[in-house]
Amino acid sequence: MAARREMLLGCILGVLICSSNLFTVSQGVWLNLPPSGTKCVSEEIHNNVVVLCDYVVVSDDHSQIPTIAVKVTSPYGNTLHQNENVTHGQFAFTTQEAGNYLACFWVDGHVQGDVSVNIDWKTGIDAKDWDSVARKEKIEGVELELRKLEGVVESIHENLLYFKTREEEMRSVSETTNSRVALYSMLSLGVCIAVSALQMWHLKHYFQKKKLI
Repeated sequence: MAARREMLLGCILGVLICSSNLFTVSQGVWLNLPPSGTKCVSEEIHNNVVVLCDYVVVSDDHSQIPTIAVKVTSPYGNTLHQNENVTHGQFAFTTQEAGNYLACFWVDGHVQGDVSVNIDWKTGIDAKDWDSVARKEKIEGVELELRKLEGVVESIHENLLYFKTREEEMRSVSETTNSRVALYSMLSLGVCIAVSALQMWHLKHYFQKKKLI
């Protein structure tokens, strides 16, 4: 019975660890930048979320690696990170407003052909330094994986609350728009009835003046 209980506990812990690994995969993106022009990546993020990103130019010619420029902006257009004439870099920030965060890359200089850039974009629980947490709290193995899973659950809960708030805002906007459209339709109908009555009165007065009726 004891062996069976230990086996069952091991299976449960294995499932939890696998679930944690599924939810903590960072977003790796490859961009092929043209010699002229800009390419951007974006993500909709709610406020108070940590964002961490590493980017590096990948080139077969290691003797002459092309340089790029990067600019990261918030939903309100504030510049969060800007760098020029670099082959690699990193930026990190904590979001102050909810919305679409944009990172744009372009080639800084004259090159022949496209330039490949690898972007490792992490947000929320993915951006947390779990090695530092493990050293600080002196945890490892299954306990560390459980802490990761706890963080994933909290992140999912926060996302659900964010989506619920956005749904309520969108419903409020939709209801306001519908009420305004209904009011506009009633006003339009009233104007049409008033204009029609005025036209009837004018025609009747005209025909009476001409003694046609």
